[in-house]
Amino acid sequence: MQLLYPWFLLGMLAVAIPIVIHLLQLRRPQRVVFTNTAVIRQVELVATRHRKVQQLLLLLARVATVGALVLVFCQPFIPAKETRAAAGVDVLVDNSFSMQVADGNYGSLMGSAVGEAQKLSGEAGNQLRLLNAGSSSLSGAVYSDKLDKLRPTAKSVPIDKYITGDGYARGNSLYVFSDFQKNEFSADALKKLTTGREIVLVPLKAQPVGNIYVDSIWVDDAFLRVRTNVGLHVRLRNGGSVAVTDCPVKVFLEKRQVAAFRVTVEPGQAVASVVQVQLEDERLALGRVVTEDAPVTFDNTFYFTLQPAAAIRVLEIGAEPVARQVYANEPLFTYAFSKVQNIDYAAMRQANVVLLNEVNVLDAGLRDGLRATVKRGGSVVVIPTAAPAARASYQQLFRELGLGAVQWEEIAGTPELREVAMPSAREPFFRDVFGAQSRAVTMPRVAPVLRWSRTGTDILRLKDGESYLASFASGAGQVYVFSAPFAKEYSDFTAQALFVPVMYRMAMLSYKNEQLPAYKLTQEAVNLQLPVGAGGVDGPADAANLKLVKDSLTLIPGQRVVGQEMRLELPQGMDAAGFYQVQRQGKVLTTLAFNQDKRESELAAYSADELRQLVGPNRPNVRVVEAGDAGAGLAKFRDEQTGTPLWRYFLALALLALLVEALLVRFGKRRTGAKQVAVSA
Repeated sequence: MQLLYPWFLLGMLAVAIPIVIHLLQLRRPQRVVFTNTAVIRQVELVATRHRKVQQLLLLLARVATVGALVLVFCQPFIPAKETRAAAGVDVLVDNSFSMQVADGNYGSLMGSAVGEAQKLSGEAGNQLRLLNAGSSSLSGAVYSDKLDKLRPTAKSVPIDKYITGDGYARGNSLYVFSDFQKNEFSADALKKLTTGREIVLVPLKAQPVGNIYVDSIWVDDAFLRVRTNVGLHVRLRNGGSVAVTDCPVKVFLEKRQVAAFRVTVEPGQAVASVVQVQLEDERLALGRVVTEDAPVTFDNTFYFTLQPAAAIRVLEIGAEPVARQVYANEPLFTYAFSKVQNIDYAAMRQANVVLLNEVNVLDAGLRDGLRATVKRGGSVVVIPTAAPAARASYQQLFRELGLGAVQWEEIAGTPELREVAMPSAREPFFRDVFGAQSRAVTMPRVAPVLRWSRTGTDILRLKDGESYLASFASGAGQVYVFSAPFAKEYSDFTAQALFVPVMYRMAMLSYKNEQLPAYKLTQEAVNLQLPVGAGGVDGPADAANLKLVKDSLTLIPGQRVVGQEMRLELPQGMDAAGFYQVQRQGKVLTTLAFNQDKRESELAAYSADELRQLVGPNRPNVRVVEAGDAGAGLAKFRDEQTGTPLWRYFLALALLALLVEALLVRFGKRRTGAKQVAVSA
């Protein structure tokens, strides 16, 4: 046995106090009552013998009380067989959302982690650091206070970083309290564990529960229209280990409840439901999917937005319009036409699709405008001309767009028309274009004036295998090239039934909704295409002065313009799910929906035995310790590492000695009085 504070042994001098009291009591005269001299000898023997035994027991009890109390302050302990040489103790508490799951000791895994971490503050001689609160050493009181203030957050501390990193006091012992989720904690990180310090992994075991959460949502039609029913698909998944039966699910748009249903989901399985929703106006609709499954409630609400599709801007450049009747009568499109001599470059900068219809001269300004269109993600549709004088400028355009060189057909006399082959319904371009019933379709007949190598994706082919319409990736957009002009002597494509769906499809594929229905709080940044003139890339020079506002919370994200997009870097303090308005000078530009990472909803975690197998026998500095019932397992481990404290036992001894003293005083006097009465009789 060793003493942690041996200077308290000076308190043993207090043992003299009960000894002095005992000696003074021996000198006090005792009165003995008797009736005659015949029994003097007997009374003296009985009274004196009893009095000496009682006083001796009282003395021993008092000395034991004082001595035991002094040893309590000396902090005696039995040294461990292997002394730990750590300079301090680092503590890392997993504060992710999954730590809100209930356990059997503290009410939740988070409470269990904090409660067990609090006990480490009693390890004397060690410098404490709570890595959740920084890298500074803390006193016991400050350490406990910061532990009490820990709350679950979407941006929890990265456990892998601390157990594999080299910059965090390698000489200190590291205690990690976590549920060690299988989809969050990387098993590969255990293979990279640092060997410079002792690492203690403390897996916390949750009670088996089920957990329904929204895995994903999507709509049937990418082009949402006002006051038109659209199917909203809601995919729900059970991330727990217990089946959830008859779970209520509600869907809200703004403040209106638009659907309600119930689901039953087995562990690890998912079900998808479809509800019909309708947007009332052109504004961005804020929606919620609310599940009612207890006791795991942190992921019961999923936030999303639905944006009515903006009109697809189509600009046709040519001598005469050929697509006016296709696009002008459909509200989904905004159609404009410009002659080659008077091109509207402002409209070109905003167009989703630029249709180049048999233009004979492609000057440098027009080529630059087309290149800028595909660079920002738009589409260019090239309908070539048969004029030989235009070939050089077309070759230059194709090279600048990254299509390479093309070959021109020499046509003498009347062009020979060839039939276009029937496209396959399985072709991605024609997805959902053809009906379920097959019927005879008259295919166009064309006379190609150019051909290209197989560097693009053929959309329409001739029956002899040559390409008629192909798409090429260029920049962030697409280039569609027809091999024949639309002029009557070269093609009857504009008069066939296939003309309208092909032109619609090219325009619709050019549409990109830059704002997603929902984002994750854990992602680093969000890319937005803000409205022109409203703080976007075409806005004023101070367009970057954007704020994220949620109720009374205002955050300033890092922001910069990347190409045609605004990149918002999410601030560290942004950890609450919900709707965040993107504001500039008090004006709301758009609203974004943020949710916690759905990986937190998958509650499957590594057990202590699984962690030991992953650690393996080649890392003796890494220990996996189960907290046990009320932390008994972890307490036993700390005793093995730091020695067995004995102060509790000496405190119990002091209390026992006080009890013995009280019993002697209470019942010893009564017994003496009885003997005196007997003698007197």
